[in-house]
Amino acid sequence: MNFTFTTLDLVIIVGYIAAIVAYGFYHRKAGSSEEYFLAGRNMPWYVIGISMFSANISSNSLIAITGGAYKGGIVFFNYEWMASVVLAFFCMFILPFYLKSQVYTMPEFFEKRYDARSRYYFSFITLIGNIFIDTAGTLFAGVVIAKLVYPEANTILIVSLLAMFAAGYTIFGGLSSVMRTEMVNTIILLISAMILAFIVYDKAGGYQAIVDAANAKDPSFMHLVQPSGHPDMPWQGLLFGVPLLGFYFWCNNQFIVQRALSARNANEARKGALFAALLKIPILFLLVFPGLAAVKLYPNLQEMYAGQLKNFADGAYPTLVFQLLPAGLIGLVVAGFLAAMASAVSATLNSASTLVTMDFVQKLRPDLDSKGLVRAGQISTVAFMLITVAWAPQIANFESLMNYMQGVLALISPPVVAIFLLGLFWKRANADGAFAALMTGLVIALFTVFSQVFDWMPAWNAVHFLVKAPLLLLVCSIVQIAVSLATAPPPAIKTSGLTWNNAVYEEDSAALRGLPWYQNYRVLAVILLVATFAVVIYYR
Repeated sequence: MNFTFTTLDLVIIVGYIAAIVAYGFYHRKAGSSEEYFLAGRNMPWYVIGISMFSANISSNSLIAITGGAYKGGIVFFNYEWMASVVLAFFCMFILPFYLKSQVYTMPEFFEKRYDARSRYYFSFITLIGNIFIDTAGTLFAGVVIAKLVYPEANTILIVSLLAMFAAGYTIFGGLSSVMRTEMVNTIILLISAMILAFIVYDKAGGYQAIVDAANAKDPSFMHLVQPSGHPDMPWQGLLFGVPLLGFYFWCNNQFIVQRALSARNANEARKGALFAALLKIPILFLLVFPGLAAVKLYPNLQEMYAGQLKNFADGAYPTLVFQLLPAGLIGLVVAGFLAAMASAVSATLNSASTLVTMDFVQKLRPDLDSKGLVRAGQISTVAFMLITVAWAPQIANFESLMNYMQGVLALISPPVVAIFLLGLFWKRANADGAFAALMTGLVIALFTVFSQVFDWMPAWNAVHFLVKAPLLLLVCSIVQIAVSLATAPPPAIKTSGLTWNNAVYEEDSAALRGLPWYQNYRVLAVILLVATFAVVIYYR
């Protein structure tokens, strides 16, 4: 199979890399810690929304979603549409507390509500996720493409070059550079995805021909809701596991929420979050259905990639790009792929440096001025880039990119979500209960990993990770409730302004009164949910 770049393709790719790095440097803001880590808290809604979407739809998503559709149908789209439900909840109940508390990081919010123990543990877990799931997974997706074109190239070298490209303007420019370049990158990504989808639909014979081919291979391919024995997403996992992972990703994940914290006001943040969710719906037609089209166009991918890819389905996206597109368009689509990769890597590296600087360095060195904090963030970014370069090649040893990302997330997110929700809606939740829940989650997660490695409990190992996650959430919630009730209630300073009550809703309603419908986030949230569920019901 032919995987090559023409001179025109290379000119387009190199031109894009040079232009986006220059654009990122032009929009750098590193004068103060607030400018470097939160872009001066002055971002408009459309930049926030595009940036949140871009940080989520990375190069690993292009590979994983298209490959997942090739192997298992449209079921992986459940991860995408669930963003509408989660972000509507985020705008209504959670975002006001983040903005009012003026925090830089999500772990910082945990310290305000609980204590330093929860903050440091959550910060550590978030760093693990940012480095080993998000950044490493994104760079590995770049390796998949590069190794098909240049199979003899050294994997470490490929990862290093990709990381340096994505991290260059991030190190010097901070969140402002990251978000501004993400806006441009998303436009390039969407244009290239639409071009590829249009050509793929045409080559496959149109929408109905794609659906017929998917149904012919497996009647379950065209359904979002699957039976309990489904290998990728049993219905129990869809009902309980996917919302849980989505809640952690959109509401507690530093590199996503950090964009909302950069908003000039609460209304801009909310509109931005809902806009990000709206952008997720077309993913069904831009990435999922092209994966189904590959079922018809290239039914023998497993034989084609034997010995090259551990998960042959990861080859669906690059096959469509290199086999169907003419010279020039390959360069444009690969530029879109690099745009997605750069956006995600820069986002996670910037958030990781924010966590280290604000949650650890500032605590250890309270005498550091704003410039010193920025320098600490820059050094942290370089360090994390090196760690990621070392780890990313190891992902090749896992079954698939999608299951690698979601499986690890299913172990680290439940205890965090448990103590966050209980702390937000239950005043009696205290610091001891939160820390006990976090430690319980850690012990269960470690046991699960070792059980899979050494085959200690086959019955537990056989439970799908999307079912394990809500079970872990339940156990951690019970532990927090029991320990909180057995110990002293939290002081008023830990709950005042940090727990939900009707006054918050009434204050919000007063602020919205008199606004036109298109400025009222509640109306926009309802419209978004109606559109989302119309798609879900049609493909249920």
